[in-house]
Amino acid sequence: MTYEINETHDPNLKSWVESANDPNTDFPIQNLPFCMFWRSAESEAPHLGVAIGDQIFDLYQAIVSGILGDEFDSLADEIDLCDLSFLAEVYGTAILADLRSSAFAVLRDDADDQTIEDARDFLVPIGRVGPELAFEIGDYTDFYCSIYHATNVGSMFRPDAPLLPNYRYVPIGYHGRASSIVVSGTDVKRPQGQNRSDAEAPPVFMPCKNLDYEMELGFFVGQGNEQGSPVAIGEAEQHIFGMCLVNDWSARDIQAWEYQPLGPFLAKNFATTISPFVVTMEALAPFRTPAFEREEGDPQPLDYLNDAANQKYGGLDINLEVYIQTEKMRAENIEPHLLSRSNTKDLYWTVGQMLTHHASNGCNLQTGDLIASGTVSGKEKSERGSMLELSWRGTEPIELPNGETRRFLEDGDEVIMKGYCEREGFRRIGFGECRGRILPAD
Repeated sequence: MTYEINETHDPNLKSWVESANDPNTDFPIQNLPFCMFWRSAESEAPHLGVAIGDQIFDLYQAIVSGILGDEFDSLADEIDLCDLSFLAEVYGTAILADLRSSAFAVLRDDADDQTIEDARDFLVPIGRVGPELAFEIGDYTDFYCSIYHATNVGSMFRPDAPLLPNYRYVPIGYHGRASSIVVSGTDVKRPQGQNRSDAEAPPVFMPCKNLDYEMELGFFVGQGNEQGSPVAIGEAEQHIFGMCLVNDWSARDIQAWEYQPLGPFLAKNFATTISPFVVTMEALAPFRTPAFEREEGDPQPLDYLNDAANQKYGGLDINLEVYIQTEKMRAENIEPHLLSRSNTKDLYWTVGQMLTHHASNGCNLQTGDLIASGTVSGKEKSERGSMLELSWRGTEPIELPNGETRRFLEDGDEVIMKGYCEREGFRRIGFGECRGRILPAD
């Protein structure tokens, strides 16, 4: 089960990779998130690796060398096999768990001297590699699972009834665009679209004026399901491989005009940024929480979404932070400014419920599908996970440390998202960064 604590969670374990023992690192040996990366501009294909401290351990090279054990010999002859999507789809996620376990044994500080000497050749500094999308993403779905975010946004448009009647019964989502998902560090052009800010005039096609970010948690499907075969809530997390950070860029002025009657479209599909590291469900086991505690009078989940284990352990205690650095701040050497902090404990629906609901009508999920939570916001203003909420639709400008203000994002602004888990008795683990800078529209 993904909830179980095992030896890999021992907080006293250390690595011979010294940077992994820093208490503030995102990537101690207890984490070892997967990634795909380019070793150099001359590389023929990206390599599979795990992050450890400030390094990436090249799993492909380690497999070829035989240092991870004979059980992976069948993979050693073909570079194409060392691809996260291929391995998960063809061999199943069990082989990835075995790879991570073998890497764990090699990277711990009590490995034998020869193993350590050999393994040093397979380390590459994170700052010297080119990140790649961890999975080949065939489909992308974005949910709307924070009741505080939904209430905030609903209050702007329907102050008397912020939540629609279905919200407490059904996990709301929409199908996004997989082709425009980009890895952290990729610049994002300001989109253009129809704007009808003047209700007395026809719409105008123009660059987006109210560009926004959304701080979200994403997860990857490891094992799919056959079309027509739903996934029971008690089995949902067997289909989830791991988590990443997601920035669902949003063109609010375009969205306001186009979203009725069918919902998000061009306001959402121009770009979605994700972090390059996939934190496994095993690594997250110490940070499980009960599902969101519903208010008295709220309905309980329908039977197909209700499971005792999911209610007890289905939540996740992940701290999320959003920073901004404007072009002027960079020129003045001013550090990125913290905009908000939130936590995934405040998601009304669990990741298991999201996956089960997605497949409940027989929809066939596939390896590498990305599913996102929707904006993660909390009760307090400081916990609002989008600029739409922080500036309350632009009516309350945000003050930045150098005197600038923001209602929405401007050209040159860079948004940096971070995520990490902390709990007494366990090592802190993190997700790395999810960042993107806004370029002017063409």
